[in-house]
Amino acid sequence: MFRIATFFISALGALVAAPLSAQSLTLVNLPVVYVASPVVQQTHQGRAIDPVAPKAKPATMQRSETTRLAAVRPQAYQPAALPVWKAPAFIDRRFRNYNRGIAQYGPFRVLDDRRVALVGETDASTPGYFRAMMRDFPALEQLDMVECPGTRDDRANLAVGRMIRAAGLVTHVPAIGSVRSGAVELFLAGAERDIAQGAEFAVHSWMDAYGREADDFAMHAPENRQYLDYYREMGMTIEQARAFYDFTNSVPHARALWLDASDMRRWSGRPQQAKSPARRKPVQAAPTQAPTLAYANVTFS
Repeated sequence: MFRIATFFISALGALVAAPLSAQSLTLVNLPVVYVASPVVQQTHQGRAIDPVAPKAKPATMQRSETTRLAAVRPQAYQPAALPVWKAPAFIDRRFRNYNRGIAQYGPFRVLDDRRVALVGETDASTPGYFRAMMRDFPALEQLDMVECPGTRDDRANLAVGRMIRAAGLVTHVPAIGSVRSGAVELFLAGAERDIAQGAEFAVHSWMDAYGREADDFAMHAPENRQYLDYYREMGMTIEQARAFYDFTNSVPHARALWLDASDMRRWSGRPQQAKSPARRKPVQAAPTQAPTLAYANVTFS
């Protein structure tokens, strides 16, 4: 009886001592209107709140700094100069039917032997899924980030990011891609990072099980150091890591700062959209009339 009581007391102590933090913005439908500049969107439990509807009282503790932080615009943070970007051998930007694949590993949907899509949020089980996927498909080279709301377990999410970097995967966000919250860390893990025009991103502060956020801790505290150390591992300098971390925490967890493709390229080392290496085509006679391009109305659900 004494051993059983000791076991339960130890388990309870472990839960209290090591709360998990999470970053996730789960949306039912992808936004169909994209803005040219970052926008602060009020959210509650991962869902956008209608500004004219009654606002639900957040479950987190109130802080006097919330309003001031939410008003900070991204222009207040000037990202440090990043190393000159070098184009990889090839990035496959062709549109794929992301609703289909040849294998599924948690939120990862394998499209073919070379490409895999991330569709869904990560959690504590995701590192195991990623490990199994790379075991079965060792030739994977590119991760398409399609519908990425974030994570339920930050520590597991950072572990997945390190596994993406170790595998040498390119992270590509297609035009319909939405990378939000903790999924931004996974995008930064790419050996090369590619963003199509039309893609969207969203950042905000993390929050642990007690409702505490990044600015509730000193910058050198372990709760903040784990993110700064991760950004350093992904190739940022100390100054870049601190600037980006301050930027992501410029709005509280209950809100979201939305970025378009151009905004995110300022932080990913790609101020302009680069093109894949041109491939030689047979010389053809010039047509008498300039050809026109037809654009398909492609959506993802």
